[in-house]
Amino acid sequence: MTDNPFFAPSQLPYALPPFAEIRAEHYRPALEAGMAEQLAEIARITANPEPAGFENTMVALERTGELLRRVLAVFEIKTSADTDPVLQELDTEFKPRLAAHRDAVHLDRALFARIDAVHAERAGLELDAESLRLLERHHDRFVRAGAQLPEADQQRLRELNAELAAATAAFGQNLYAANAAGALVLERAEELAGLSEEAIAAAADNGRALGHEGKYVLSLLNFTEQPALAQLTDREVRRRLLAASVDRALATNGPVAARMAALRAERAALFGHPSHASYVVADETAGSVAAVTELLERLVPPAVANAERELDRLRAAAVADGVTDFGPHDLAFYAERVRLAEYDLDSAALRPYYELERVLHDGVFHAAGLVYGLSFTERPDLVGYHPDTRVFEVFEQDGTPLGLFLADFFARPSKRGGAWMDELVMQNDLFGHRPVVHNNLNITKPAPGSPVLLSSDEVRTLFHEFGHALHGLFSAVRYPLLASTQVPRDFVEFPSQVNEMWANWPEVRANYARHHETGEPLPAELVERLAAAQQFGEGYRTVSYLAATLLDWAWHTLPAGELVEDAGAFEAVALERAGLALTAVPPRYRTAYFSHLFSHGYSAGYYAYIWSEVLDADTVEWFRGNGRPVRESGELFRRELLSRGSTVPALAAFRAVVGREPDTAPLLARRGLTG
Repeated sequence: MTDNPFFAPSQLPYALPPFAEIRAEHYRPALEAGMAEQLAEIARITANPEPAGFENTMVALERTGELLRRVLAVFEIKTSADTDPVLQELDTEFKPRLAAHRDAVHLDRALFARIDAVHAERAGLELDAESLRLLERHHDRFVRAGAQLPEADQQRLRELNAELAAATAAFGQNLYAANAAGALVLERAEELAGLSEEAIAAAADNGRALGHEGKYVLSLLNFTEQPALAQLTDREVRRRLLAASVDRALATNGPVAARMAALRAERAALFGHPSHASYVVADETAGSVAAVTELLERLVPPAVANAERELDRLRAAAVADGVTDFGPHDLAFYAERVRLAEYDLDSAALRPYYELERVLHDGVFHAAGLVYGLSFTERPDLVGYHPDTRVFEVFEQDGTPLGLFLADFFARPSKRGGAWMDELVMQNDLFGHRPVVHNNLNITKPAPGSPVLLSSDEVRTLFHEFGHALHGLFSAVRYPLLASTQVPRDFVEFPSQVNEMWANWPEVRANYARHHETGEPLPAELVERLAAAQQFGEGYRTVSYLAATLLDWAWHTLPAGELVEDAGAFEAVALERAGLALTAVPPRYRTAYFSHLFSHGYSAGYYAYIWSEVLDADTVEWFRGNGRPVRESGELFRRELLSRGSTVPALAAFRAVVGREPDTAPLLARRGLTG
């Protein structure tokens, strides 16, 4: 297929993929050619008669697979953010094939022999620090992928990886189907009492789009607590909505998740680890299962105590309404009631001040200019992967072009749930690539002509995901393996969490939080009430997060040979053992829709959010109290951490910024866990 746009580097600015030219029939030949080309490139490395050296082995290895990287970057964003049956079928087929391809690379004994030889001679090679880091990371990566295992174990590893890849595809597609099937269809607008007129109109539009003309549809977002639960006044509708959320995909994905946990445990055993969690954290900043367990167990008791105190207040409010059987479907609703009664704060009343375009330009982009000197220009001449996708060119303070930022804000049936960042082109000097990054959110699209008014959580998510985007945009490294966000999983959330602080930074908030009709700023007394209510709900939110985290930990600390028969029963036992079996506070994710673990690379890694938050809370205090101007602090944070990728150990980058080891005290204070 000579006209396949993947077969030549893109000629668009920043090598943005030519989405206008890419069609479904281009993926299969490009994926197959990409895998074949990389294997041929590796065969040339191993056939080289010269002794193994850094340039002819390590740099040569970094140069392999460029075609495959190009096509996978596009294929993965399309299957995540704009899928269809053809792409789903290709995903099902190619996930195991790509797993086999990765094994063919990592288990190539001739290739590893050359890497091992260079690694053994590293002390005498006089490599610069980044090159030495590349050598060490590649060697470690191959060892962790099985390069030193005996032949029989390597064969079993290939089988395990292939089955896990197929199960990953099945889990994601089961969840996609369950989300669609679980959408709550309502007959009458009255059943949506409590929602804004705009939200009701959006539900009607959603109904039309999904083939339910004249009805109202609330589609499920990826997590347990659906946003409408905070406003819906009809208890029965709340109960139905929450039931649709927590019960989705259990029949299909419960067995898939249990099988994946067992396969991962068996794979870990091949490497001498007692569990998958042990295997995973050995390569993270945490370093050990014991370190993670100690932090989680330290947090559970005070979080539960806080949650119980909060629940007492919510139950009292419910009793005043005649509700004596308070349940999880009442949690968000009565949290709003208590917040209004005790703090005179109505979350819905904040939305008019959080209009998407203003939050984006005068909030997120303004903060990036304030802290890092960036500016942004929208490029309508450049085409994204979906009509909703917008392309922005990013510039340094002196006008130097930096990269592209793609923004895809709205939910749709073809997009998976959640919010995430990824890269279409990863910065590296080896190929001369400048970064092209994207953010995906799942904001409900309003009726035509209506403003896009965000919740406080959606504002925070916008800043959070842009923190990931900055991590990619600021990458300034030589080698692809070390670039951008390719840092330990329990470190990667740290820069994005730090970026959340700018949402509440007085100068930034005053710039974006303005009424979408009048332009009036968020009233000062409302800002004061927001600050007073800052810790309200931290107890049950922390419990919900910890419950999900300890479900992940329970699944992935299972030893090899133990297969769970009933995922629901396993969850109940795991939460009881962890001291987190609070009926009124369900986990943020249950197993069957916990795509972080079973589709997206966070297995035994959901603890990363709280682990990274230790660094985040500490760094926020550093920004506030180091005595430097914000711009100067931003440059230091960029230079020593955001730009470094994985060229230095993660915690060394943190120490280079803050000047010491991390301190947990700011996190405990932020979450109200200090006693």
